[in-house]
Amino acid sequence: MPHPMFEKHQSLLQQAVAAIEARGYWSPYAENPRVYGDTAIEDGRQAFEAYRGAQFYLDQPGVIDRGGAEVSPYGLPLNISYPRCSADALIAAAKAAMPGWIKAGADTRAGVCAEILARLNARSFEMAHAVMHTTGQALMMAFQAAGPHAQDRGLEAMAYAWREMKQVPETALWEKPQGKNPPLKMEKKFTVVPRGVALVIACSTFPTWNGYPGIFASLVTGNPVIVKAHPTVILPLAISVAVARQVLKEAGFDPNLVSLLIDDAAAPVAKDIAMNPEVRLIDYTGSPDFGNWLEEHCRHAMVYTEKAGVNCIVVDSIDDYPAMLKNLAFTLSLYSGQMCTTPQTIFVSREGVKTPDGVVSAEQFGRDLANAVSQFLENPARAVEILGAIQSPTTLARLEAAHELGEVLRASGAVAHPQWPEARVRSPLILRVAASDERAYMEERFGPITLVVETATMAQSLATAERVIREQGAITFALYSTNPLIVEHAEEASLRVGVALSINLTGGVFVNQSAGFSDFHATGANPAANACLTDSAFVASRFFVVQSRRHV
Repeated sequence: MPHPMFEKHQSLLQQAVAAIEARGYWSPYAENPRVYGDTAIEDGRQAFEAYRGAQFYLDQPGVIDRGGAEVSPYGLPLNISYPRCSADALIAAAKAAMPGWIKAGADTRAGVCAEILARLNARSFEMAHAVMHTTGQALMMAFQAAGPHAQDRGLEAMAYAWREMKQVPETALWEKPQGKNPPLKMEKKFTVVPRGVALVIACSTFPTWNGYPGIFASLVTGNPVIVKAHPTVILPLAISVAVARQVLKEAGFDPNLVSLLIDDAAAPVAKDIAMNPEVRLIDYTGSPDFGNWLEEHCRHAMVYTEKAGVNCIVVDSIDDYPAMLKNLAFTLSLYSGQMCTTPQTIFVSREGVKTPDGVVSAEQFGRDLANAVSQFLENPARAVEILGAIQSPTTLARLEAAHELGEVLRASGAVAHPQWPEARVRSPLILRVAASDERAYMEERFGPITLVVETATMAQSLATAERVIREQGAITFALYSTNPLIVEHAEEASLRVGVALSINLTGGVFVNQSAGFSDFHATGANPAANACLTDSAFVASRFFVVQSRRHV
């Protein structure tokens, strides 16, 4: 008999599969706060407040002591402690939990995972407050990105994995004619077998959006998952793990199929557990240095990394210059540039920007962009809801140091938050640098830092952007041009370096946004990432197919 959770969510799973094949707009999780009820925001705040100054309960094996030292970027003390567990104990418990999960089959696993996402969706505003006060995202962004949008990405990964597994028949009758002799007949059985223990190493800025694809892709394919939280952003993933464990237990499975692993900067554990040969899958989002180390040293595991890159924009011409500036102002301000999709380097040539009202010089474009950002953020109350807060003090130091990289077109400054006076809020820094100053723009400078690079020609702008992406990697690439030939050249360049291209964005869609079930996030074709969130390649190597056969 089908598991009740599969029966409950079967239609949702079928719709999700249809959505990944159509790639149009679809989402089962509402991003409108009103859908969650009139008191949802306050209920979420109260749930978050209950965690503060308390011990987070997780009934996990191998507890050594308790840890956790999260500090809100808004200045709010959290003082939450979590169980610190032995990595070896979590691995052993995960392996012990596997047999029943494997035997359950793809449908049951998909149903249970879908129920986990449904429970997480119901707690989206609890998650929003948790993400706000660990990552620095403003509340509404935290609600959407860590709630429904992250849930979309988790379901999207599940849909790919469920579809891939369902393409494998459970049984087959093999019958080969033998002429005048009786045919050869065999009964064959095919079983999807998981690769083994999965490790998800989460990031500090988008712990659920970047974490859920790996978590659910591994879990639905039969692999137990150990979630290694960033030491400064534990609560969102602790909540996620707690929900998953509760659902697994209710569904009749061992909750140790999902567990939380924490550490601190003084005693990191990620390298040690990643090198454990029992870990067969690793999903990682974060700095290139550690991502490259994982790829090089963890040959015993399938490693999926999203690292860093230098996202570029090339500006040539536009039919609505003010709309372009408005779009760019929002793009550069959103979450203070603390997104892997935020553009950093904008190339504009001395030939200028062609508009219906004439040619705007490269120098003037830089000033106009700086003014557009300042105008966009002139209302402090509105600005803080766009900028959020700076997650890490390291980003603040990088921002201060970046003022020396070039001519300052717009200095970064502190923005007072009306509710959180100690919040680390900073406005974007915009610099003008020469194309010859590759030291400034040929490396990622994470945070609210934008470099306007002046080139000699449009051809040089495109060629330099392509070289930057090829050598440093990028997840997004944008072009503004009304010239069909230039658009064609940019499209060809994007194919050569394997980067997503956005053309002439002047409306309500921004280059640093990625829609679940439609946009492929990263490609795996350049140094910014070795995998895509999400496609068939992201899920297919998480399981094997093992067969048995006999004569009939």
